Amino acid sequence: MKLKLAHVCLGSPDLAKLENFYCRVLGMRRVFDFVKNGVCVGFYLEVGDGTFIEIFKNDSDPAARPPLRHFCIETDDLDAVIQRLRDGGFTPTEKKLGCDRTWQCWVESPEGLRFEFQQYTAESSQHTGAACKVTWA
Repeated sequence: MKLKLAHVCLGSPDLAKLENFYCRVLGMRRVFDFVKNGVCVGFYLEVGDGTFIEIFKNDSDPAARPPLRHFCIETDDLDAVIQRLRDGGFTPTEKKLGCDRTWQCWVESPEGLRFEFQQYTAESSQHTGAACKVTWA
């Protein structure tokens, strides 16, 4: 089982400011958008070498919802990760196919940080660049 940092998820009330900083200033590439009801609610940026930053619009008070939302670890064997988490006494969510066509599960770390684990498919937006239509809030 191989693991590597896949992405860090950030929230911001101003997507344009973050796009300016990460894309125009730092030169990262916008790979795909998260779209809800026809409106862009976030986007995926390629840092390099298969590592990304995921950014979503935050409308709430930063104190109530901090800018760092979660870490995501990529694996080549999500089923093995789920079993290791269970064997270690943790309770991951069930494996599901996300709206980006990537297999995922979630777990809370001992310090209370949310972790997503994901396994790409050939249809994953990270590979195809296809927009990701979200249905969750």
